Amino acid sequence: MSVVAHGGKNFYGARLGILMLETRFPRIPGDMGNAGTWPFPVLFKRVRGATPKRVVEQRAVGLGNAFLDAAAELVAEGADGITTTCGFLSLFQDQLARHTRVPVATSTLMMVPLVQRLLPPDQKVGIITVSQPSLTVEHLTAVGVDPATPVIGTEGGRELTRVLIGDEPSLDVALAEQDLIEASGWLLERHPEIGAFVFECANMAPYAKAVRDRHGRPVYDIYSFVTWFHSGLQPRDFSPLWGRGPDWRER
Repeated sequence: MSVVAHGGKNFYGARLGILMLETRFPRIPGDMGNAGTWPFPVLFKRVRGATPKRVVEQRAVGLGNAFLDAAAELVAEGADGITTTCGFLSLFQDQLARHTRVPVATSTLMMVPLVQRLLPPDQKVGIITVSQPSLTVEHLTAVGVDPATPVIGTEGGRELTRVLIGDEPSLDVALAEQDLIEASGWLLERHPEIGAFVFECANMAPYAKAVRDRHGRPVYDIYSFVTWFHSGLQPRDFSPLWGRGPDWRER
């Protein structure tokens, strides 16, 4: 039997392309920008000039073409789907999808309507973001999120927002975790009807288990979002298991 391979890409075996902000802060295991976080190969592309402060606090003004070009480069290199390392890039969801012509998942905020549907009717999703003042109605409605969804930021904490937005070179992981636990607790005090949390920030996944353990609510983050997204780009091949086990009989 002859097997024919077809080319056309630069890299193979990595279905997912990740648009990176230009940062120097630590990216610990669980962080989106740490390659060891992912159980599959990924392609990274840094967008020059896209600092956290510029993207979060200044709405990435003037960076639209840079993101579009970087995404197109990832697709040319071999990516079959594109995601980003900042939930505030929800503003670019439609433009990136239109420009690249591949599936695009800019922001974990896209999960909010789905998670809301998972919950009982008397419960709500709570969003935790790195900067509540910067998360506008436009960021939410760009990906179909109800603007009335409860939101809280970690800017009232001691570590996480300071390090991420300030792009600091060191991070106290324990303090960052405490910031997430406290912020989620404050949101629950104001909205006890919250049945699940969605983390806007792509750097918050390392702390999801701690929040779940403390407050007993499901937590959905960039890891759960992107692993789901990738599962459509590269479905699991179950055929090697066919014919094995006691439930299979030859005819």
